[in-house]
Amino acid sequence: MLVQVTFRELPHSRELEDYVRAQVAKLERFYNRIVSCRVIVERPQRAASSKLVHVRIDLSVPGDELVVKHTPSLHSTLQHKKEERSRAEARAVLSQKDPRRAIHDAFAEMTQSLQKYVGRRRREVKPKDHVAAARVSELFRDENYGFLETRDGREIYFNAASVLDGKFPRLRIGTEVDVAEEEGEKGPQASTVTIVHPRKQARHAATFVPLSPRKMNAEHR
Repeated sequence: MLVQVTFRELPHSRELEDYVRAQVAKLERFYNRIVSCRVIVERPQRAASSKLVHVRIDLSVPGDELVVKHTPSLHSTLQHKKEERSRAEARAVLSQKDPRRAIHDAFAEMTQSLQKYVGRRRREVKPKDHVAAARVSELFRDENYGFLETRDGREIYFNAASVLDGKFPRLRIGTEVDVAEEEGEKGPQASTVTIVHPRKQARHAATFVPLSPRKMNAEHR
C-alpha cells in the first residue's frame, strides 16, 4: 500500500510521521485491500499563532475513495465538553489541541468510514453467489486473519473484516462457516464469512482436525 504523509505550515516531525504510519497500519490490519493512503497535517495560516491543526486523510479502496477532513471547531469542542461551564474554558481546551491528538481523532473518523464501506461491500455480495461450506483450519488471532478449508480441500484466506457481525473473536479451529470468496492478489480470499449455528459449534469446534493441514509463514500472507 502506498502511504504519503505531508506537513503544511508546520515543521516536519519524524515522530508525528511515524505516528501517522502506525495509524495507517491499524487500518490495513482491519481491511487489507487498501490501495493507498494520503495524509495531510496542516496548520491554517489564520491559526499560525495557535496549536490548532487540521488533518485530511484520503484513502483509496476498491471502487471508492474515502475522505476525512478533520477540522477542530469551538462548536465541536463544546459538544464533547458538556461539563465545561463556559465558552472560555472550551476555547482553552481547543487551543491546547496538539497535532498528535488531531491525527488520532481524524483516524478515528476514518475507521468509522472504513467500517461503513466494508459493510456496504458485504451487502453487495449475493447470499447464494459462490458460497461454499468450510471450516476454520488456521487462525492467527493476534494478526486478525486465518485460513478456511472447504469440503473439497481448497484453502481460502480471510481476515477479521470479512467475518460478518464482528464475530471474528468467536472463531475457533474447526468452526463451520459459509464463505463467499473472490480472487485476491495472492489467491482465493473470503469476501464474507458467516458462522453456521454459532451456539452449537461452541461445543465442537476444538475437535476439528483439518483434512490437509498446511504450515504457512504468516509473513507470506
